Amino acid sequence: MKILSAEQLAEADQSTISKQHLTSVDLMERAGTLVFERIHQRLKADAVLVKLFCGSGNNGGDGLVIARHLINHGYQVIVYITNCSTKRSPNFLINYNRIKEVAKDWPILLSCKEDFPEITAQDIVIDAIFGTGLNRVLEGWVADLVHYLNDSNALKVAIDMPSGLYANKAHDPGDAILKADHTFTFQTPKLSFFLPETGSYVGSFEVVNIGLDPAYLMGVAPLAELIDREAAQNRYKTREKFTYKGDYGHVLTFAGSKGKMGAAVLCAGAAINSGAGKVTAYIPEEGNYMLQTSLPEVMTLQSKGDEFITDFNHDLKDYVLCIGPGIGTEKDTVSAFAKAIQEQTTPIIIDADGIVILSQHPELVTSLPKDSILTPHDGELRQLIGPWNHSYERIRNAQEFSKKHGVILVLKGAHSMIISPSGSYINDTGNPGMATAGSGDVLSGILASFLAQGYDPISAAIFSVYIHGASGDLAAQTYAYEGLKASVISNYIGPSILDLLKNPIDQQQ
Repeated sequence: MKILSAEQLAEADQSTISKQHLTSVDLMERAGTLVFERIHQRLKADAVLVKLFCGSGNNGGDGLVIARHLINHGYQVIVYITNCSTKRSPNFLINYNRIKEVAKDWPILLSCKEDFPEITAQDIVIDAIFGTGLNRVLEGWVADLVHYLNDSNALKVAIDMPSGLYANKAHDPGDAILKADHTFTFQTPKLSFFLPETGSYVGSFEVVNIGLDPAYLMGVAPLAELIDREAAQNRYKTREKFTYKGDYGHVLTFAGSKGKMGAAVLCAGAAINSGAGKVTAYIPEEGNYMLQTSLPEVMTLQSKGDEFITDFNHDLKDYVLCIGPGIGTEKDTVSAFAKAIQEQTTPIIIDADGIVILSQHPELVTSLPKDSILTPHDGELRQLIGPWNHSYERIRNAQEFSKKHGVILVLKGAHSMIISPSGSYINDTGNPGMATAGSGDVLSGILASFLAQGYDPISAAIFSVYIHGASGDLAAQTYAYEGLKASVISNYIGPSILDLLKNPIDQQQ
């Protein structure tokens, strides 16, 4: 699913109106009706009091369509209009007149703080004040209204966007933004839904397909693409019956040091758990017993160094190299790291201390094979590409780094983001329980495994981040967020792939 900008969605509206021979008010009626149907599926008309807040633009017009349908179906609805501008969109005015035909009471105009209605915990508040067209910070009594609604204990539902939230540009701290419990968003999710500074305002969200012009949507270059269940299913490579372990690749993990051998175990374990034909762990000598007893399926090679890896003298032509988890930054380790990446000609996975080494020795970045995959968390990313002021700048800087060096970045977070020279992708699986030591080592092993199995680098990245998050989601159903640990996530890789391959109909039952 594409994630489009506010400007692109406005263009999609116009293309739809033109090609489908609609008026803009017809499209508004379609959008509002579809949202009403979603709400109606969840509520009973006699059970709640709906207080619906509308602006005087097109988002307010959407809200008036919803209000009219709610009233026609027996809901108790009070409509409030934020009377903050003399400019009212034509579509708003059309629907303002239409609601007068069905409502017992006219909409109530709000013009100052003294007009604010009482909001109780039993109310449902629907926010249709501002949508994707907002291009300024909320001020004055309208900002006060947003804060007032946020302070209430009512369930808050946003239409298309929480009022005050931009679709695809940065906010300043303290901006007035409605904090929704749930958002019904039109056609595509918005980039701000997935970023740490703004995503919490959205609550849970549903994408409502309002039938915008498919040709426009197909042809437009998105800000990013969402990695959802369908995207992962489309990337999955089925296995043929008459195959053997050599058909599924050989992963070499260059990982571990004294006190950090768990990283090597987790990385190699995840690689074998996600289907690599063979996995070999290259480790310090003292880690051999731990690897052999923890993972009998994994072969080992030992460095001459006892406590950390000090050398590298192996032919990599038959391996996919995963390098960095827990290796430390000792001088000899850096030399071994440099030799390993300089001798590899196919894409490699670099994580953790490997990224720290690259940031400390930026000349090594030019040695990376094209389409290598780096998996930094934000602390490592800052060392690699420099600081940023907000998430949009973080994305831009990462895109510049990716294009300059021809590598793929997997930016780990609540919504892990893949940045490649050809485009960006945002993952929609995972949960807060995965913020735990070793979770990134598991992801590195999964990435190396699918790369070894013949997935192209972008497909390997997309499929891996989805499965990594889905494994955590599935595990959390048994262990809760607090009970998750990296080895548990790794053990749920197989079940998460099984779950992905179930018939979509099964998922709805």
